[in-house]
Amino acid sequence: MGSPGLFQGTHLCGLLGWILCVTFKKNLKIALLGGGKPWSMSSALEVDSKARDVSFLDAYSLERWECVLHYMVGSQQQEGISADAVRILLHAGLMKRDEDDGSPVITRQGFQFLLLDRQAQVWHFILQYLDTVEQRGLNLVECLTFLFQLSFSTLGKDYSTEGMSPGLLIFLQHLREFGLVYQRKRKVGRFYPTRLALNITCAQNSEGPVLEEDTPKGYIIVETNYRVYVYSDSNLQVALIGLFTELMYRFPNLVVGVITRDSIRQALKGGITADQIIGYLKQHAHSQMLQGEAKQPLPPTVVDQIKLWEIERNRLVYSEGVLYSQFLSQVDFNILREYAQSNGHLIWCNKEKRTLIINKSAHDDVKKFWKRYSKGN
Repeated sequence: MGSPGLFQGTHLCGLLGWILCVTFKKNLKIALLGGGKPWSMSSALEVDSKARDVSFLDAYSLERWECVLHYMVGSQQQEGISADAVRILLHAGLMKRDEDDGSPVITRQGFQFLLLDRQAQVWHFILQYLDTVEQRGLNLVECLTFLFQLSFSTLGKDYSTEGMSPGLLIFLQHLREFGLVYQRKRKVGRFYPTRLALNITCAQNSEGPVLEEDTPKGYIIVETNYRVYVYSDSNLQVALIGLFTELMYRFPNLVVGVITRDSIRQALKGGITADQIIGYLKQHAHSQMLQGEAKQPLPPTVVDQIKLWEIERNRLVYSEGVLYSQFLSQVDFNILREYAQSNGHLIWCNKEKRTLIINKSAHDDVKKFWKRYSKGN
């Protein structure tokens, strides 16, 4: 098994073990880390006079990450994010440019993204960032290596930036903006990994939802008069509710809003569906909503009305098409209509006026058929 000198076999109590050669073990470690001259995260630094503890790092990472989420829901209560982060949101399809003023607005996928737990949000966002990393002139393998090294670091310890390439230093600043690392200044030569970076490759956060809001799972009450009561002091939760309600009053731990036709239409315009709105309200319904005889988390009248408002908006479907008219005979009209209909290209027709509307994407195919038919006759 292997070449001589690479392994040494030992037999103890019926168990067979292998001890790697020192040189082979060293080179294997280099190969697993990407080959070449490896950069290892070193914590051999002088004592930081302004050291940061775990509680500070948790608060910092939560604040930085919520800046991204606040931007997605259009909240003006937090500071903005960089244009680079906005491009990632657009690239991921979590936001899109508004047709009217061109400003970024949340999409259906973005609303689903907000419903994920923190760890899943960060992982999805970083995957989208890595998808564009080569466009920024950075090395994908180098960034991935550093990202996995971060996941094995120790929370609360500072690490040196000595030996990092210029590309890694740029990558570090991007991670700093998203809250995965803390660095007091760019030139201090040290950084602190946060819990977001440590949990990024874990299947499950075994240390509990440290970064989740302190609000209970059920904190929304919806009444039959379309009033919505949100028992939360989280700005993010309030901004999320504001996507499909009109906020009326706000108190220290209570927000009152109302579901209206205009608020639902505005949410539908942004790509949020009625089922997503209803699902969100059910998911976070207060425990008191389940104490009645019906044990329904939401009033049926409110659920039905939200769906009706969606149907009302979607009662018309727009399709791009090409108009065919002025046929010389009824036979020509029938032949082209039958061809378009049999191939699923026909949108609308009028036999009396000999008029057809063909799907725009099928225009070239129908035109070629018509030329072949005309030459044959």
